[in-house]
Amino acid sequence: MLTKAFVDHVKPEPRSRRFTDGRGMYLEVAPSGGRWWRLKYRLSGKERRMSLGVYPDVPLAKARERREAARQLIADGIDPIQERRDRKAKIIENSVNTFQSIAREWHAQFSPKWVPEHRARIIRCLEADIFPWVGAQPIRAITPQELLVVLRRIEARGGRTHVAVSQRPRIPNTPTPTRRDLRPGSTFFTS
Repeated sequence: MLTKAFVDHVKPEPRSRRFTDGRGMYLEVAPSGGRWWRLKYRLSGKERRMSLGVYPDVPLAKARERREAARQLIADGIDPIQERRDRKAKIIENSVNTFQSIAREWHAQFSPKWVPEHRARIIRCLEADIFPWVGAQPIRAITPQELLVVLRRIEARGGRTHVAVSQRPRIPNTPTPTRRDLRPGSTFFTS
């Protein structure tokens, strides 16, 4: 087992070296002096290597925690490398598919057909009334109840949500939500 003192003082050599910590984890020291935590494992008969982080950004204790989490996935038959890729892809998808980004894309697509005053009014309403509350959320995570809260805020300040919503261009072949669709347990926005 490695110690913090050893990891701190290990010197680089002309060739990369590996120092094992146990249970498949090792510290790889490059000739340039870089130090990487890696995990070597087998899954479905294939040997794989996974990075656990760079030392000193990831200390020895944290690298061991990551090793144990990865080994638990391996024991369940899940490839930790693929699981990490899937998690990163989901984070990227959620950051790209926010309500605000999709609403701005919709605005850019339809607004050239509108008169300039209408175009400006729509984006101003979105920026003032909706984006501050649900704009940064992934579109799939927004619940009907959250939208209802936003609409009630608009109504409370004297806005006319029913007129504004009914006058917006709709995407063809999509139903218009009703109050029933905004009740808890509704699947209108998730389908």
